[in-house]
Amino acid sequence: MSMETALRMIFIVLFLGWLMVWVLLPTKTYKQAWTPKLKTKLNSTYFGEQGTNLLLFTFPMMFIAALSCVYLHIQKKQKNFTSRSVVKSNLLAFWRRPLLVMAPLGIVTAMELAFAAMFVVLLIWSLSNYLYVSFGHLHMHKAGEKVWQAKFRSVSLRLGYVGNICWAFLFFPVSRGSSILPLIGLTSESSIKYHIWLGHLSMVLFAAHAIGFIIYWAMTNQMAEMLQWGKDWVPNVAGEIAIVFAMAMWVTSFPRVRRNMFEVFFYTHHLYALYIFFYVLHVGSAYFCMIIPGIFLFLVDRFLRFLQSRQRARLVSARLLPSGIVELNFSKSQGLTYNPTSTLFINVPSISKLQWHPFTVTSNCNMEPDRLSIVIKREGRWSQKLYQELSSSVDHLNVSLEGPYGPTSSPFLRHESLVMVSGGSGITPFISIIREIIFRSQSANLHIPRVLLICAFKNSGDLTMLDLLLPISGTHTQISKMQFQIEAYVTRENEQTFTDSQKLLQTIWFKSDPADSPVSATVGPNNWLWLGAIISSSFVMFLLFLGIVTRYYIFPIEHKTNETYHFTLRALWDMFLVCICIFIASSAIFLWCKKQNAMEVKSNLNLEVPTPTTSPGSHFHVADRELESLPHQSLVQATKVHFGSRPDLKKILSECKGSDIGVLVCGPRKMRHEVAKICSSGLADKLHLESISFNW
Repeated sequence: MSMETALRMIFIVLFLGWLMVWVLLPTKTYKQAWTPKLKTKLNSTYFGEQGTNLLLFTFPMMFIAALSCVYLHIQKKQKNFTSRSVVKSNLLAFWRRPLLVMAPLGIVTAMELAFAAMFVVLLIWSLSNYLYVSFGHLHMHKAGEKVWQAKFRSVSLRLGYVGNICWAFLFFPVSRGSSILPLIGLTSESSIKYHIWLGHLSMVLFAAHAIGFIIYWAMTNQMAEMLQWGKDWVPNVAGEIAIVFAMAMWVTSFPRVRRNMFEVFFYTHHLYALYIFFYVLHVGSAYFCMIIPGIFLFLVDRFLRFLQSRQRARLVSARLLPSGIVELNFSKSQGLTYNPTSTLFINVPSISKLQWHPFTVTSNCNMEPDRLSIVIKREGRWSQKLYQELSSSVDHLNVSLEGPYGPTSSPFLRHESLVMVSGGSGITPFISIIREIIFRSQSANLHIPRVLLICAFKNSGDLTMLDLLLPISGTHTQISKMQFQIEAYVTRENEQTFTDSQKLLQTIWFKSDPADSPVSATVGPNNWLWLGAIISSSFVMFLLFLGIVTRYYIFPIEHKTNETYHFTLRALWDMFLVCICIFIASSAIFLWCKKQNAMEVKSNLNLEVPTPTTSPGSHFHVADRELESLPHQSLVQATKVHFGSRPDLKKILSECKGSDIGVLVCGPRKMRHEVAKICSSGLADKLHLESISFNW
């Protein structure tokens, strides 16, 4: 048995055990038979009532998160893309096929639908068992209270318990540098929809929980309970504040608001810190330990992203295409590696100090070891301002970056053929894929799929995006070794038109600044072992500090006063210790890695690309080349342009030759859904949809 197989078995056993604890939690057996025994053995003077939950709910997922870093490190070193993975994928072909294509859910595979159904069953099971146990031992909270009122209160309370299950999973999908998501072939971009689903579901449950208690208090003349913040029990005020923040985030996260007023959604969603704070104060330390793994790992990821974003990236050049497209080229260290379809988050302080925008990385770390590129289309206000600033003879631009984040492998390369369907700027994820295939075509022993690129543009000026398929340093012989065909459709013009503005592609070279540094490999996908060290050391530190505080501070106070320690203060201690331990471990290791990266950059200064030869004082290098000569002639020969029509995707996909065809689509929602429906139909079993976009 190999090391990878052994680790996978450990992950499966631990995860299934963790899930079984959630399944058993609401049952009568767990409450009446197991809980007393567990408390007797695990609730020591070092951890108090948190001991049981720390072992059963926190430890398994934290152990998986730390150990998965070792697994991913081994996998990255081996780069094992054997035929075994192809067989495995063929066996799972049915489960990966789109089964449900509809708004607002988007494209849902059979596997996603199955897991979603199982999760809903878990919630129903938990609620029914909670109510069964509760109704068997109803507790009247007020003299004269009726049985149905007590049951109404019990239902409202248990809805909150079930909402905690959603919170146990809520933060895993939004950890961009997660070590858990790659274990199941996911990235934060592809799994963001799970966060959205869980967010909506938890908000329905928590809203029902809050409204239910307000109705109960009104029915039993206990409205004063809304202002209760007790010393030894759940503070109602904290829960009410938390639900106010949650409602603000929920309302602004609906698709119509998010798409039309993104900045409102963006800024409002940063209330999550206050939401978590008051939520933990409301549920207390014991329940906090049940949901802490997702929050803990998210905070580790968020703080590492904060540390990376404090550095200014070295922007080398920008290419301005006449269609309003901008390609930004950054200097990067050769130790930074990433896979096609990775995402980079960019912040330009001169435009907005708070806004971070994600863009697909178009460069290839094998073909361009010292360059990292992204493509931005001039559409929203932020991108409009960026385009204007670049067009205003600027010779330097301060930019901060987070990432890149992306898949740990390139599974789409296993197919016999690849069909890539794009609309407008949706072509950008395919640029990095094509460059990776071009690089692999130079090696005789690597499998290279046939490639058909179907791209639809509104105007002929947008055809200049095809100029970006090859890097600046590419040669025309590179593409000749692969089977490559481009079918470009211009939907709003019946013939090709050129103006002076459409013939020019402008390249801007920026002055270097000593304060800027190349984009370097940060802790995470490029340093899995260091991320594992942060997770394990910060968690062990948290347990150590929690044990010391509980045993030598909280326990003596309880022993002296013969009273339970303040409910809220205990929760504050937990949050404080989590934050301080993450801060210490992450800062120390990040600074060490930063020092190592600085030494690498210093030793590779001679690899910097020289400044282009232009006239003194000029920072513009204008290439007056027509579309026919860009990119190189071999690429032009592989391109066929259709004017005044849209691609007949059903016909094109059904006529594709081969038994194993990977289909990738990125563009407007209508296009994505159309392709997904074709792949889900019985028309072509040979088609395998590969999801690469989270913009659903």
